[in-house]
Amino acid sequence: MIHVVPIKISAAIKPGDDLGAIIVEAVAANGEQILDGDILLVAQKIVSKSEGRVIDLRRIRPSKKANILAREHGKDPRLAELILRESINILKARSGIIVSETKHGFVCANAGVDQSNTEDGESAVLLPLDPDLSASRLRKTLTKKTRAKVAVVITDTFGRPFRIGQTNVAIGVAGIKPIRSYIGEQDMYGRKLRVTEIAVADELASAAELAMGKSERVPVVIVRGYEFENSESASIKQLIRSKENDLFR
Repeated sequence: MIHVVPIKISAAIKPGDDLGAIIVEAVAANGEQILDGDILLVAQKIVSKSEGRVIDLRRIRPSKKANILAREHGKDPRLAELILRESINILKARSGIIVSETKHGFVCANAGVDQSNTEDGESAVLLPLDPDLSASRLRKTLTKKTRAKVAVVITDTFGRPFRIGQTNVAIGVAGIKPIRSYIGEQDMYGRKLRVTEIAVADELASAAELAMGKSERVPVVIVRGYEFENSESASIKQLIRSKENDLFR
């Protein structure tokens, strides 16, 4: 049995907050506890806020390139400037949608620059500089405070190129191998599997989104009962397809 446990956090997260301590307190306040084998799914937005990745748009001076991009695609020039700064490549821009490759290697809309769930209309939240490191720090704090052996997955909402609607995906991991390979194993009829690899970190992130919502103040979810493969060297890079193997670029 796999359980998905929502953890509500009512307080607004601010730069410099000890997010691990806040999560531990919130778990207790929700009448729950963190146990060995738990996986904590944490929304990127509160991680970014705690790390000071909130940008005051009034301090942004758009470049000429940003002004052109904004004019062509109906964007705020200041947001266009942030998108350019956070990207290593603009892959597609059409009908107001800008798809880019971020410095992390993620392919997503607007380089992950987001204005939702911000306190005013003059700020934007960027992705963490190093989501794996963010997850690792959180995991260390949670383990220290609870003595429980846990894994941490940082999640964000991405669109998908061949499907309508967004879904949560993993953008940072710690303590959990993000992909489960079945290559070399046999199916139920004895045939050897050759290509099957399951993105378990993404599937866990999607399960968490069902409990998080977008306006429920549930930025943390505990998934309990899933037997994951522990990894002290886990990295989200294991889920990023190389350009050499990307059929669409």
